Amino acid sequence: MGHVLVLGGARSGKTGFAERLAMRAGLRPAYLATAQALDAEMRERVRAHREQRGPQFETIEEPLRLSRAIAEAARHHDAILVDCLTLWITNLIMAEENVAAAVDELVTTLVATTTSRVILVSNEVGLGIVPDNAMARMFRDLAGAAHQRVAEICDDAYFVVAGLPMVLKGVAPEPGVARRVHEA
Repeated sequence: MGHVLVLGGARSGKTGFAERLAMRAGLRPAYLATAQALDAEMRERVRAHREQRGPQFETIEEPLRLSRAIAEAARHHDAILVDCLTLWITNLIMAEENVAAAVDELVTTLVATTTSRVILVSNEVGLGIVPDNAMARMFRDLAGAAHQRVAEICDDAYFVVAGLPMVLKGVAPEPGVARRVHEA
């Protein structure tokens, strides 16, 4: 029961794909949300996400202490969908937390979590132009480093484009998933 990393751009279909993986992975899935609904637009996004995924998932909200939330959720759930790592990294930056240390803690927690499958969703932000300001470059670099660390310990990794998941590492979980694009 290895862990999974699902990467993609904004509105690529990565969360829907991750939800399908979580539903197949467990009878008691949890949706661990890292978003903070600080304004009306974000509150609407959270509402729409909850409505879209339906009542199958128990929702757990945790913007900062992701490792602790995963460890606790693993006591009660056989599948945990984390949505998303890039929002979590943003929350850590805004709280002036040490992102690298938090990622180290996350990796340690994932390795120790053997009773639940953790499916981590994140935005791939390194495909565009180099950001024009230091904070955006720092965010891009931290997200890229986090993705590499998490992908290394996950059994499966997918990149979703236009709703089409491609295997980066592991096996195709359903018909229509593109074959592996890179052999490690």
